[in-house]
Formats: sequence, structure tokens, C-alpha cells
Amino acid sequence: MKAVISVTFDNEFVVHDIKVIEREDDLFIAMPSRKTAEGEFRDVAHPINAQTREKIQKVVLEKYEEALALAEAEELEVVAE
Repeated sequence: MKAVISVTFDNEFVVHDIKVIEREDDLFIAMPSRKTAEGEFRDVAHPINAQTREKIQKVVLEKYEEALALAEAEELEVVAE
């Protein structure tokens, strides 16, 4: 797991605990889930269709990459001082 994030939709609805996960050379998101009494994990909140999942994943991963780049730039700035 690379990160845990929250997404706010239209300043009206928030979903917490979306995970950014690395698989081989690929990143993907996992929606928040809970363990059932049977030991299975079930999503607490999730997109209804693949197009919406792809849209959310695209934005989340773009923001994740931006945050990494910003953190790296700030780290380099501190080292250079």
C-alpha cells in the first residue's frame, strides 16, 4: 500500500480510506472495505460502474503522483539549503 486518501465529491460527499496500492509496475485504488463475520472483505462504498471507477482512479492517481513530485521537490530544496 502506497497511500490512504479521502475523496470529496462536489464539496458535498466524502469517501475516506481509499487505498493506493502498487501491483508489479502498476498502481490502482481499492475502495474502503470491512471484514464480514465470514472473513470476507466487502466494499463500504464503491462506484456503480467501470467508467466511474476508472474516472475516480485516474484522478486519484494523478493527484498521488503530483503529491509525490511536490514532496520530492521540497525534499531536494531542503537538502540544497
